[in-house]
Amino acid sequence: MKRIKQYKKLFNIEGAIDLKELKSSYRKLVKEWHPDKFLEEAKKEEAEIVSTQIIDGYHFLVSIAPETKEANLNAYKTTISEFQVADWHHKSMLLEVTFTDGNKYEYFGVSKILFGKFVNAKSMNNFGKRNIFNSFTYRKSMKASVVV
Repeated sequence: MKRIKQYKKLFNIEGAIDLKELKSSYRKLVKEWHPDKFLEEAKKEEAEIVSTQIIDGYHFLVSIAPETKEANLNAYKTTISEFQVADWHHKSMLLEVTFTDGNKYEYFGVSKILFGKFVNAKSMNNFGKRNIFNSFTYRKSMKASVVV
């Protein structure tokens, strides 16, 4: 959640993420902080750091935007309903779940208590569907790799 707030603040976004508004803000920030714009070495280095944050933030916010989630909803539903939880990691309110189809999703705001219940549930998939997968802000963090 901290990361979401940080990036929303960077792009001056309040409430839901609008992709057109985000793209416009992104372009302005990239122009403002492009490293080639600065002559001083110290400013150039700062601009490189800030521009990297801008690019990372843009891709992150696009991945959790309602429009992006809506476009990928069918694939997400297929993953959480037809495939099993293969692996999981929890750190600081972030739950990362890898499914047997190779897709990995991050769920933001999952408490340590809820994570404990998830891990100890008779069926992590059923518990996840009821309490996590459809309840928390999520994003796809890794696509399934194609096995030949």
